[in-house]
Amino acid sequence: MKSLSIPYLPELKTRSLEQVAEYLDESGTRFSVETLNWPKLYGYRPLTTVSAAHDKTDLYLLYQVHGNCLRAVNTQDNQNVHEDSCVEFFVKTPESDDYFNFEFNCSGVCKAAKHYKTRENFQYLIPAEMAEIERWSSIGKRAFNELNGLFSWELCVRIPFRLMEVDPDNIPLKLMGNFYKCADATNQPHFVTWNPIKTERPDFHRPEFFGEIYLV
Repeated sequence: MKSLSIPYLPELKTRSLEQVAEYLDESGTRFSVETLNWPKLYGYRPLTTVSAAHDKTDLYLLYQVHGNCLRAVNTQDNQNVHEDSCVEFFVKTPESDDYFNFEFNCSGVCKAAKHYKTRENFQYLIPAEMAEIERWSSIGKRAFNELNGLFSWELCVRIPFRLMEVDPDNIPLKLMGNFYKCADATNQPHFVTWNPIKTERPDFHRPEFFGEIYLV
């Protein structure tokens, strides 16, 4: 099981999200999303890193991706953004059987839900909660069919702890989670993870394979 430590940076709150992206690049904890769990089925691996930090109320993530295709067809929150060029974060508290998924396409469109132990039993976050998830994309918020070539893009997001059912006044030392890169409906579908997943076929909804995320 992998583990990482995410630093506390109180000054994040005073910056725009575009400024946060630059600051995370310099001061956040950076790690790679590079595990090919199903190389015989899906061997393509775009270069993907995450830089992370937190303040008293929010978790900040900066995804940086370099890859061979770019797709952003889905335009509304809670659509199937995993079909596009997509990055994801799944998380839960150690004592809970329930978990949350936060999925973003390259334009910042988000799909987020609470899962009650299983993939099938879930409830989407309501629009007011989705509006609290701040996003900034280096390519802007626009829709387009798949483009071929070599592309680099960044996505920075701010996720309130309370949307993960974490009390901001009593932030735990540790969360459990995983980070993903995928693009199911592109010409180069891929399913890359931070912490390894030991299943026969791609399945990100496996909290038993979450890694340790320490909030320092």
